[in-house]
Parts: sequence; C-alpha cells; structure tokens
Amino acid sequence: MKTKVLEFFRRPTSIDVIINTLGNYLNVFFTALFALVLVRSLTPSQYGVLSVLLGVAYVLANVLDFGTTATIYSYLPPLLEKQSKRMYSFIKTTFFYQSLFSLIAIGILFIIFPHIDKIFFKTHAPPSELYITAFSVLFFIWQNFVTNMLFAAKKFFKANLYINIANLLKTILIFYLAFTQTVSVGTVIFVFGIVGPAIFFVLLFLEKRDFIFVLLKSEVRREEFRFGYTLTYFLANQFFNLGLRMDLFLLSFYGLHNDVGYYGLAQKIILSIITTVVSITQVLSPNFSKIKTKRDAQHYLRTGMLYLLFPVSLFLLLAVTPKWVFKLFFTEKFAKTAAISHGLAIPFILFTLGDLPLLFILYTFKKPQFVLYSNFVFFIGITAGCYFLIPIFGVFAPAYVIGVSLLAPVLIQSFASYYEYKKLPR
Repeated sequence: MKTKVLEFFRRPTSIDVIINTLGNYLNVFFTALFALVLVRSLTPSQYGVLSVLLGVAYVLANVLDFGTTATIYSYLPPLLEKQSKRMYSFIKTTFFYQSLFSLIAIGILFIIFPHIDKIFFKTHAPPSELYITAFSVLFFIWQNFVTNMLFAAKKFFKANLYINIANLLKTILIFYLAFTQTVSVGTVIFVFGIVGPAIFFVLLFLEKRDFIFVLLKSEVRREEFRFGYTLTYFLANQFFNLGLRMDLFLLSFYGLHNDVGYYGLAQKIILSIITTVVSITQVLSPNFSKIKTKRDAQHYLRTGMLYLLFPVSLFLLLAVTPKWVFKLFFTEKFAKTAAISHGLAIPFILFTLGDLPLLFILYTFKKPQFVLYSNFVFFIGITAGCYFLIPIFGVFAPAYVIGVSLLAPVLIQSFASYYEYKKLPR
C-alpha cells in the first residue's frame, strides 16, 4: 500500500498537480492577506464597489479570452510534443487575434462604462476608477494567455513562481498604501490590474528573451486560430462566467450596498477555493486531450476524481467553519459573511465534481457545443433566479439559486460525456 501511494505521488501528473496546487494556495494566501488589509482600510460600501469593479474586470478578462484557453489546451500540447515549427505561428496567431478583438471591445467599454455604471452597477465610482478598471482588463487578458501557454507546456513551477513574485511585490505596495493611508478603490485596482501583470511580464521576458524574439519573427496565419472551436467555447465560457457573477451584479442592482460588501468577501473565499479546482484541471487538461480508448478514459477519470476530492473537502470544511473564525479574520463589521459563505459552500461541491465531464467532452471529443447548451441554461437560471428571489431572500438568495442552476450543466455534460464515451474503442 505504501509503495503504491509513493508511486502515485511520483507520477509526473501528480508532481505537476502538487506544484500547481501549492502555487495556487500561495496565491490564495496572498488573496486572503489582501482582504485582511483592505477590510481594515475600506468601509463595507467601498469594499462593495471594489468587489463589483474587480468582478467586472475579471468577467471581461474571461469574456475576452474568446475561447483561446480551450484552443491552447486542445492543440498546443501535440505541437510541443512533435516540436513542430507551427507552434510559433500558432502562439503568435492566437495572441494576435485575441489582442485585436480585445482592444476593440475595451475601446467600446471606455466609451460606455460610465453609462453602464449609472444604469446597472450603480457604484457611483468616479470615471477615473472606471477607466483604470477597463484598462486593467487588457493586462489580465495577456497574463492569462501567457499563463495558459506555460501550463500547456507543463511549466507549472515557472508560471507559479512568476505569479507569486508579482503577488509578493503587490503585497508590499498594498501595505505601503495602508501605512500611508492612501488606500482607495482606484489605487487598489491599479496595483492589482496593472502593476501586478506588468511585473509578471518583466519576469517572463528576462527568462524567455530568445523564445520571444523567435516568436516575433513568426507569421500570423488565420487558419491557426480555429474560429469554429474557439468561438463556440468562447460563447459557452462567457455564459458560465457571467452567470457566476450575476449574483453579485444583481445584489448591486437592487442597491444592497453593505450586503454587496459582505457577499463580495464571501465570494472571494469561494473563488479562492475554485482557484484550487482550476489548478488541478489545468494539469489534467492536456492529458484528457490524449485519450483514445475507454481504458485511457477510465484511468484519467479516476485520477481526476481523486485529485478533485481535495477541493471538495475544502468546501465541506468551509461549510462548517465556526462564525468566530470569520470574525477573527474579517472583524465584527463583516460578521454576516460567515452565514453567506456557509450557504455558498455546498453548491460549489457540485461545481467541482462537474469539471470531470466538462474536461472529457471539451478536450477528448472537442465538442464545445454541448458546453454551450448547458452553460446557456445555467446563465438563464442564475439571472432569473437572482432577479426574482433577491428581493425576497436578500443576500442569501444566490446560494439557493446557484445550487439549482448548477444541476443543468453538470447533468447535460455528464450525459453527453457518457454518450461519447460509448463510442471509444476498448
């Protein structure tokens, strides 16, 4: 038994999962540290505005991914394995088109953001904070792109090293702002959304100068972008990511300013654990693209389930964490965060386990249309449920809505995965 356990942890996949998970937990630590400083420097209302604006930035960074993450994990690993010269063209083309589309969208956002905030978000933030938020989206997009490239190449240690060095320097800046009493929503967004990614890029350039120069000389080929697969997953991913933020946005829409602050903090705890789920699926994704037989599928599904039990246990732990722990870390003025976090923890266990059929249908069979259908149903469920139930149950409504709405993508993708699995040879 002991030998089998040791062999399991010595597998390349296990080592990558451990490195990536530890790296992400270090990222979670920094996120928690940021929250501890900010809740002592900002009022609940200010923290609510910060949560909404950063939520907008993160949603747009995912929206303007344009499905390139799935394309990278599906097509880059085989190119790396064959050492194909097409690799440089694939990377440059994907980056070029993503950046082009993103710049157009961000340019439009600069024009309409104040109007959207006035009508929908109602944060009453000054235009300067809205423009910093919009500009930071591009930096988040580029950082996500580079990170996914490193992960697809199984450079998990370097990617996490760059990210957490940037986190360390951001922490020093945030502490300096707190010490000098110059913390504001605008300065925090500038540090998180512009300074942090800029540090990441500098570290990457110092390490990969030769690779970057070769990349700059390569061609942009339209056919390397794979519009069909990319844009289908793009739509699917946007419905899901926007659905995950609609709860916070609708709480803001109904003017529950302090509750938005409480909920934003609880959501940040949930998203921190989701980061662990993502760190595992990032390692598993290239392996799912290699599945050819039922035996391969069974092996990677069992392995994936074993790894995902860890974040499942974290959600269970969060669900039973005593209220005094929340008060200790987040002070008495954010005490309501405890009950909200307890309510959100259980639905996201379903989200975690649902990642297995998602990986299977997306990377093994490359059929993102199933993901599109299921995520559309999820988005409609979240939006309609929160719109009608928040006026009745207030800040506790989203937990019930999320739990019910997550059933749709998990069930649809599970049935689709099983249907496709039966077609595999033994």
